[in-house]
Amino acid sequence: MTPTAPALPSSDTSPATQGATATTPDPARLHVEGHGPPLIYIPGLDGTGLLFYRQARVLSHRFRVITFRLRDDALSMDELVADIARHLDHTVPDGTPAVVVGESFGGALAMRFALAHPARVKQLVILNSFARITPRFKLHLAIAGMRIVPWKSMQLARRLTAWRLHSPHTHKDEIAKFLMLTSATTQHGYVNRLRILTHYDLRTQLATLRVPTLYLAADEDHLIPSVAQATYMSARVPGAMMRILQGHGHGCFLAPDMDLNELLQDWEQLLHNGPMT
Repeated sequence: MTPTAPALPSSDTSPATQGATATTPDPARLHVEGHGPPLIYIPGLDGTGLLFYRQARVLSHRFRVITFRLRDDALSMDELVADIARHLDHTVPDGTPAVVVGESFGGALAMRFALAHPARVKQLVILNSFARITPRFKLHLAIAGMRIVPWKSMQLARRLTAWRLHSPHTHKDEIAKFLMLTSATTQHGYVNRLRILTHYDLRTQLATLRVPTLYLAADEDHLIPSVAQATYMSARVPGAMMRILQGHGHGCFLAPDMDLNELLQDWEQLLHNGPMT
């Protein structure tokens, strides 16, 4: 097993996050911040909830924000869906439906979770994600490359390609923090998640997604065609809304002018006033 990410400290002192056993989630994977209705963040391909820190800082004033690490040895979306359910059992034992926020790979996973457990989802927010990755051969090439290239070079690659990942105006200090927080990402976990995507295709299930859904898409995303994907998905999910994030790149949660709390409040107002168009 390759080295794992550092343990996430938890600000929650309730019984739900203490005394883990072999049958409960490891609290080191969970970070619970704030009080109020639950909001859970599902991370992208890097698998670390630590990258939600800027948004969690504000959201924790009105939400119980839950972040976690994706398990590196999971070989299917179903396993990861089950992990999310266990995390919610552990941190929200009364079963209150959560706002589920998924970014990139985490968005794909969040939609699968909402399909499997609709009663556990109050609202679904999907950032820069997709219903299917095409062409498939790119995923297989990426997997082969990950297995050949020395993993120690990954940090250098992230540093050299930061312009492709982040919003153009993201501060260099935030990018430096991104590099530090993702330094413990494992090759094993990264490759397994890429393999999961080779079998992922949600296109025929979008019409059965029956929870309020907001698609956020950055118009300067150089990794995936976020706007095209969000347009496709929002047109097929009943009642879904789409919002384009002008001037943002793929990893825009670290940008100084990206305020998910404000976006949620705008969306909540639309939901309150009537059906979305």
